[in-house]
Amino acid sequence: MTPTPPTDQAVDLPTDLEPTASLAEEAGVGAGSAAQKAYRPVSRGRLVWRRLRRKPNFWIGAVILTLIVLFALFGDLLNIYELGEQDPYSFNAKPSGQHFFGTDAIGVDLYASMTEALRKSLLIGFLAAPLATVLAAFIGSLAGYLGGFVETATNWVINLLLVLPVFYVLMIISPLLSSMSWVILVVAIGLFGWMIMAQIVKNQTKSLKEREYVKAARYMGVGTLTILRRHIIPNVASLLIIDATLGVASAILAETSLSYFGLGIQAPDVSLGTLLQDGTSAAVSRPWLFLIPAGFLVTLLTAVALIGDGLRDAIDPTSEVNRA
Repeated sequence: MTPTPPTDQAVDLPTDLEPTASLAEEAGVGAGSAAQKAYRPVSRGRLVWRRLRRKPNFWIGAVILTLIVLFALFGDLLNIYELGEQDPYSFNAKPSGQHFFGTDAIGVDLYASMTEALRKSLLIGFLAAPLATVLAAFIGSLAGYLGGFVETATNWVINLLLVLPVFYVLMIISPLLSSMSWVILVVAIGLFGWMIMAQIVKNQTKSLKEREYVKAARYMGVGTLTILRRHIIPNVASLLIIDATLGVASAILAETSLSYFGLGIQAPDVSLGTLLQDGTSAAVSRPWLFLIPAGFLVTLLTAVALIGDGLRDAIDPTSEVNRA
């Protein structure tokens, strides 16, 4: 029988064990004192799911993000106007039953532009964030495992990219966006978004490579890439999942900022950044042109942040919330 921990100390349970009593309570069955002291092994995924069920911020963010994605994908079905279509009888029209989000100075329906802008910004965010996470996982784990010259060179590259003015670099390549559109922007955001997580993965890998199972695999002649894929990266997967989730918000914000200053999405494409740029000059006289895109942007970033915060609390067993 597992010894009962002292009552005057706060003891964290191992991540792969869960009290039998809590399982019985969730099933609606009472548990005796013996069951309260016994523990049964529980899978990592089941523990994360149980913690997520107690994270209302995660579910609020997930619902909001789902609604925004559904609006971006199917919102056009409720609208009679196409993207870029002008209504010659509705210049600077306020939101109404005909134009749900109003029109701009040339009669373009903002609702149609909004759905397309959300699709483009979400696409960029969901592509650029995983790209940055994959680069961080591969480069960070390889540098931490090999060490030596590879680690030194990686540190040099990371420090260089962290101090490099990204806006100047994107200003140089911005003419390419007119021909290749958002594809170059996704690659650019991914290439400048992996450095901090790569440092974290590198430090974790330097600790993991001293574990017995990693040493055993190395002595048995297992290749470096195989060790990284089987033993190193799975052990930092929780950090990578959180980074990829929060990276979506960072990528969307980066795209919006670049497009706002004319370095990102180029006409005739639209995104949240281009809509905000067009609506800035009319923020006082025609506030719907600015407030509606800004409201969607703030809501989207908040939803992703809530999801990332919930995932962090559920995956990280050392978080303060999980200790409470």
